[in-house]
Amino acid sequence: MTDDKLDYIDDEEKELIETIESVPVDQLKEADPSYAEELERAARDHVRKAEAKMNIRISRAELDRIKKQAAKEGLKYQSLVKSILHKYVTGQLVDANK
Repeated sequence: MTDDKLDYIDDEEKELIETIESVPVDQLKEADPSYAEELERAARDHVRKAEAKMNIRISRAELDRIKKQAAKEGLKYQSLVKSILHKYVTGQLVDANK
């Protein structure tokens, strides 16, 4: 693929894609099944450790409004709340009135 057809996020992404595309696929060997199992187990453990549960108390009226908004957006209400919190802590949540 030529560079003019892709919009890269940054130079690192461009380098990663070029490296992956340069690997001769016909020379790749199938992974040892025990290694694949170990890798899958490590990935599951990482995901399990990377997320934590959180309980909060809010008014019934607020929860109903959140559920209605989530339904409008085609989301589960927990996903909407998680998305809002993520955007807030990463500075991506902006005031639409500004």
